[in-house]
Amino acid sequence: MGISDSIISLYDFDNEIRKKHKTICGVDEAGRGPLAGDVYAAAVVLDEKTIIEGLDDSKKLSEKKREALYDEIIQKAKAYCVATASIAEIEEINILQATMLAMKRAIEGLEIEIDCALIDGNSSPNLSCNAKTVVKGDMTSASIAAASILAKVSRDRYMLKMAEMHPEYCFEKHKGYATKLHYERLMEYGISEIHRPSFLKKLIK
Repeated sequence: MGISDSIISLYDFDNEIRKKHKTICGVDEAGRGPLAGDVYAAAVVLDEKTIIEGLDDSKKLSEKKREALYDEIIQKAKAYCVATASIAEIEEINILQATMLAMKRAIEGLEIEIDCALIDGNSSPNLSCNAKTVVKGDMTSASIAAASILAKVSRDRYMLKMAEMHPEYCFEKHKGYATKLHYERLMEYGISEIHRPSFLKKLIK
């Protein structure tokens, strides 16, 4: 079974960056949009000679596939780090800045020094290394795709723990996003300590 063209394309992008920057990491976030919970970010350094088949934007993958790839990524990555910014930090500095903070923590938490961070999206945290923003990076770069999977799986697991603590909100079903079910439970039970008040101003009023 051969390696798909889409996977080769993801690695080709990273290899082009490596011509100028020897050691790169991919960075992505999960949980920027939900009404509840921390925001997560992951940074991943892949070995350029190791191909992980099936890498893609985490949102395009089934939960089962993400879980399988999560295990393969952490096994094969040269380095990785998952970091968070808390609900309190989201409320204090806003969700964009909290996302940047989580990304910065993930990059700085890597066990090896990097030359360039490839950041999904069009905003970058203030870093001591070079940084390149990549719009739709999780569909462009293998390193960012790997980071998107680690961030997504880590946050989903966190929300499953929150579901055990707050079963009335059904977090296991919507992971804190603004679904009809979530709003119904909010109307019935009110806002918990793991909700983001700034995202629920209309409901609070």
